[in-house]
Amino acid sequence: MQDDLSPFFRTELLLGKEKMNKIQKSHIAVFGIGGVGSFATEAIVRCGVQNIDIFDGDIVDITNINRQIMADIKTIGQKKTEVMKERIKLINPNANVNAEYCFFDKENKDNYDFSKYDYIVDAIDTVTSKILLIEKANQENVNIISCMGTGNKLCPEKLEVSDIYKTSVCPLARVMRKELKKRNIKNLKVVYSKEKPSYVPVQDKENPNAKRVNASISFVPSVAGLIIAGEVIKEISKIESGE
Repeated sequence: MQDDLSPFFRTELLLGKEKMNKIQKSHIAVFGIGGVGSFATEAIVRCGVQNIDIFDGDIVDITNINRQIMADIKTIGQKKTEVMKERIKLINPNANVNAEYCFFDKENKDNYDFSKYDYIVDAIDTVTSKILLIEKANQENVNIISCMGTGNKLCPEKLEVSDIYKTSVCPLARVMRKELKKRNIKNLKVVYSKEKPSYVPVQDKENPNAKRVNASISFVPSVAGLIIAGEVIKEISKIESGE
């Protein structure tokens, strides 16, 4: 490969210069840099997006290694946002990355200007924060795509893109439908799975009332993240279905 070629040369061959320019100039926000969000972020950046803000208040844990793209033995204990920022800059040194070490909640939701974003990715785990994020995006008329539950699932082929009110099976989607309806939010693009969650036994036998930990595997959250990235890139570059 010639040294003067762009890292995104092959993407431009596929999409053309005009669409590539739209992608590069867009500004994307990703909330939640976990199994879904980390893969969505990296795929978005590898498509050529140069302006990206990432939000997460967690650090890399050894139990993240099975499904989060930035998690490995060397990054354990580091802020997820900082590790992800470093990965982004290695992919595209020209990228403008704002890495916010925080959990999005009612205390800080008004600190952020959503009007600058072309698209927002909701990969947050907590229902209350997801609803706050979706409400704010809706109020400011910013495109958002939200991921439903990917824990306790084994079949990536059962993931679908849909409106929240057309979802089924997914327990998180059921809760979200109810809460969004209360708030008169009439539509929301989501990625969700039609697979019934696998049963996960209580891990602490001495304390059966202990909080159940969601099981996970490498190839379900990652695929959800890649599907989300695809939806974001196709929409901001105006790629028509089947084009």
